[in-house]
Amino acid sequence: MPFSALHQLISERIQREGPLSFAEYMRMALYEPGYGYYVTGSAKMGWQGDYFTSTDVSSLFANCVGRQLYALWGKLKHPAHFLVLEQGAGRGDLAGGVRAWAQEEAPAFHAALDYQIEDIRAGQDALGMERTAAGRPEAGRPQGSPLPWTDEPITGNTDVHSPDGGTQSIFPSVIVSNELIDAFPVHIVEKRGGRLYEVLVDVQQDGRLCEVLGEPGTLAVAGYLDSFNIPWRTFEEGWRAEINLDALRWIQRTASLLRRGFILTIDYGDKARALYSAERERGTLLCYFQHQLSERPLARPGEQDITAHVNFSALIDEGRRLGLRLHKFTTQRLWLQSLSIQEELEQRRVKEFAAAETERATDRGQVALLKWRDLRLRVAALTDPAGMGNFKVLILRR
Repeated sequence: MPFSALHQLISERIQREGPLSFAEYMRMALYEPGYGYYVTGSAKMGWQGDYFTSTDVSSLFANCVGRQLYALWGKLKHPAHFLVLEQGAGRGDLAGGVRAWAQEEAPAFHAALDYQIEDIRAGQDALGMERTAAGRPEAGRPQGSPLPWTDEPITGNTDVHSPDGGTQSIFPSVIVSNELIDAFPVHIVEKRGGRLYEVLVDVQQDGRLCEVLGEPGTLAVAGYLDSFNIPWRTFEEGWRAEINLDALRWIQRTASLLRRGFILTIDYGDKARALYSAERERGTLLCYFQHQLSERPLARPGEQDITAHVNFSALIDEGRRLGLRLHKFTTQRLWLQSLSIQEELEQRRVKEFAAAETERATDRGQVALLKWRDLRLRVAALTDPAGMGNFKVLILRR
């Protein structure tokens, strides 16, 4: 079986530089310009891709995000310009769903809402994002003027003039991400002989990629678990864990964009002591290819998704160090329930699927019944405590 161009590129780099950290391999597999999984071809999410997100499951998820943003708008005293920045937005479906909900259910909020998105398709890694517009035009913003989430320096006044003579802050009021951080490159460590080693990627004589163990490449990797008081020395031989240093860089960058407002991030993971447990002896790293799960990250570089659970303790602790306060940490199940997803489901049943009860013996009634059951199953998937319902929702505030 011939190797792919990215496989060859990775092998050549290893031959020049020696074994790569798994994080560097994962960075190339997902983000190498012209080759990586996220930066080539069409979007990989959705039912026709390799995986799906909550937005793909049901539009009710976007409606709940809209209600959450509406509540945060209220906490900020209803600013006339409410700038929301979604990071890692992919196709922009969440942005479209939020705007549609706001237009229908909260016209005043919709008038204030300026929902912008940025994606990772143009960057070499998950921190180099490409900004794209979503929704209303950026009224009054000077052509070519930098925004604070670019790498260009911002100097002087941070407001831009709107057509009515007022000013609009160009700093986001809320920064949103949904299943973004789990795709950041991770280091992998393994316990051997009472010590932690780092998993590296090497190449065999037959050209195949393989794992080897080496000394941790940095002090940050070597001391990461101890910084969260993880008793890894008591765990079984061969125990593994992932270390996401880019998550720390992400919260640092994201916090720097926020003058006053909120960071809302949704992802799978947990706090450190629950995440790094003896029971998770092989860590949480998974690969997705055509909706099939595997634990073979060295297969198909550039052709499959690679993810790992998020350490939310790292985000909370680093956020506090940067002056952010914890506003909420909960599960997606409880969060969606608090945002009335079940009430909306019941309203939809009465409004759109009444024929399922009143005309069940007719074709129209049977169609309504099938559609109602489908919607109910989708909400069940979003709130399943053994699945998406166990995703975590973190809101930080400045």
